[in-house]
Amino acid sequence: MPTLPRHLRLLPTLLAALCAGPALAHPHVWVTAKAEVDYVDGKVVGLRHAWSFDKSYSAFITQGLDRNGDGVLSPEELAGLAAENTTGLAEFGYFTKLKIAGRDQAFAEPVEPRMEMKDGALTLAFRLPLKTAAAPGRGVVALEVYDPTYFVSFALAEGTDAARLEGAPPGCTTTVTRPKTIEPQTAEAGKPGLSEAFFEALTAASNYGVQFANRIIVACP
Repeated sequence: MPTLPRHLRLLPTLLAALCAGPALAHPHVWVTAKAEVDYVDGKVVGLRHAWSFDKSYSAFITQGLDRNGDGVLSPEELAGLAAENTTGLAEFGYFTKLKIAGRDQAFAEPVEPRMEMKDGALTLAFRLPLKTAAAPGRGVVALEVYDPTYFVSFALAEGTDAARLEGAPPGCTTTVTRPKTIEPQTAEAGKPGLSEAFFEALTAASNYGVQFANRIIVACP
């Protein structure tokens, strides 16, 4: 079963392309993201993510999963992949940074993993609970979604459902900020640019990808 080893590391087909010809531009996987901040009794208790992968990656990762051969990938056929891959994102902090009233928050293990294939695009959804519920008080909730190595490009979906609140106190508002930085290009023959080796050396502790972060700010009265 295909997985997301390490942090969605290079797919075999992409690696072969890198070895056979000019370096590919980073990133290699594209995700359209939606996020929900969940509250209970005025405290933030967790997040819900929904990430839709580009069609090429979706096709690769679901190879061989249509067990009944009906040409349709059901959520049941994708259940094992959803659980395995959600757990595998732990090394990179689930590509998620959350601050509440200026304090970094720690996450418990993800729950309710689910995958759905629609129009050739695979969507992974899961809930990411906080280890300890946190009250924002007069502070704000600041959520960032990004890959520190920029192997994966995250872009918040368009529309009002890109950033949602569930159970929030009355009057809370959200502000969405998308990255303005132009996506970098790796070096090609005769042209300057960042090398593939540069990106391969990046780790979960790197801060390179923060310049491409998608941010959701929640402010409550």
